[in-house]
Amino acid sequence: MGSLSLFTIIIIAANALISYKGFNDYGFFERYKFNIGSIKRGEQFRMFSSGFLHADMQHLLFNMLTLYFFADRVIYFVGEFNFLIVYIGSLGLGSIFSYYFHQNEYQYSAVGASGAVMGVLYSAILVDPMMKIYGFIPAFIFGIVYLLYSIYGMKNRVGNIGHDAHFGGAVGGYVITLIFKPSLFETDLLMVGLLAIPIVVLFVMHKLGKI
Repeated sequence: MGSLSLFTIIIIAANALISYKGFNDYGFFERYKFNIGSIKRGEQFRMFSSGFLHADMQHLLFNMLTLYFFADRVIYFVGEFNFLIVYIGSLGLGSIFSYYFHQNEYQYSAVGASGAVMGVLYSAILVDPMMKIYGFIPAFIFGIVYLLYSIYGMKNRVGNIGHDAHFGGAVGGYVITLIFKPSLFETDLLMVGLLAIPIVVLFVMHKLGKI
């Protein structure tokens, strides 16, 4: 796929530097994290800035390693600039999902690049659905199962995890990639349809008031 893109290096460096600042400066962390009450008071920048903060080093490393392994694949298929749009768009949609599903929880807070990274991962799965995750799981199966688990996590508030941000990020990666690669509707319509299943399930459950 080629050498690591400059765009990927810049994103990883930005996450590392901003997260490190947050690790050592509580005021900075509190100022830029995602928080429903603060966003409702007009601090919408938190919906973006929170995507560059992380709770701890493990959280940061997990997200950046995932980005490292899948960013190059997305860049290969859509190009560097479009990859950046996938990343930022997924970050934004992940925050929008978090805001929508927690809008009445004024104390709800979150940090992390997980929405953006999940968007890159789902984009990579869409353009290369038969690649292997963990060395043996077909990527499209992993993607579908993970998003179905995210729905379960959203419904049951499983763990201290932003399942809604993950899901929103994946939707962002899916939709934006299809905008850039509409040829997938012709060359791989089955996978386009299969990867839409969790999105449809969430939509239906929400309409029925189940989530």
